[in-house]
Amino acid sequence: MSTTGGGRQPKYRRIADTLREAIRTGEYGPGTRLPGENDLMAAHGVARMTARQALGVLQSEGIAESRKGAGVFVRSFRPLRRRGVQRLSGEVWGGGRSVWSADVEDRELAVDRIEVTEESASEPIAHVLGIAPGDAVCVRNRRFVLDGKPVLLATSSLPAAMVAGSAVTREDTGPGGIYARLEELGLKPVHFREEVRSRMPSQDETNLLALSAGTPVMLVCRTAFAAGGRPVEVNEMVLDSASYVLEYDFDA
Repeated sequence: MSTTGGGRQPKYRRIADTLREAIRTGEYGPGTRLPGENDLMAAHGVARMTARQALGVLQSEGIAESRKGAGVFVRSFRPLRRRGVQRLSGEVWGGGRSVWSADVEDRELAVDRIEVTEESASEPIAHVLGIAPGDAVCVRNRRFVLDGKPVLLATSSLPAAMVAGSAVTREDTGPGGIYARLEELGLKPVHFREEVRSRMPSQDETNLLALSAGTPVMLVCRTAFAAGGRPVEVNEMVLDSASYVLEYDFDA
């Protein structure tokens, strides 16, 4: 049995709490291997499934990660602080910097996969961009890696007719990225809207982001608008929830 009477926490939760506190106090530092299932079974007098559930709690919280054939280790990755307001300032991309530079500080964020294609707009994308379903859109798929770990998948969709022949259709868009190129086209983004949700990842997302079992993803859908409220880009992002803190800092 993995639970106790009297409304107390299940045993696996209590074991997870003990391990979490040991990590917090430094008993198990970043990169350290945690006690395995056999160790937890012996120390706490529980069944293997209870020990496995306890370790699974820490993995689902992003505190620990499983390494095939080696065990469960304390994560050494420092989460990114995604500054939702400052990163989109025109001073950032207008000055030739990537919007991602506001998040990473002195760390290296790299795009290790990029694919630029022309596709038919789905109904949801067409609705947001104000075009007809099936109209051509320029689609930019990227995977971002920080400190060697995949942290983000991003898919930008822009009306193909709007960006035809511009650097937006190339893999390397140049300094300042997409928004700087849109400004050159007379379509400078002046307003942004972001919607944030969360869910469990698909198998493809799990593989591409190298997610530990039970780790959810955060979905951020951003729409960029030019003057007059014209939508010029939809960016659908999938974030490893254990790798990000979402920060929104603005005046009252």
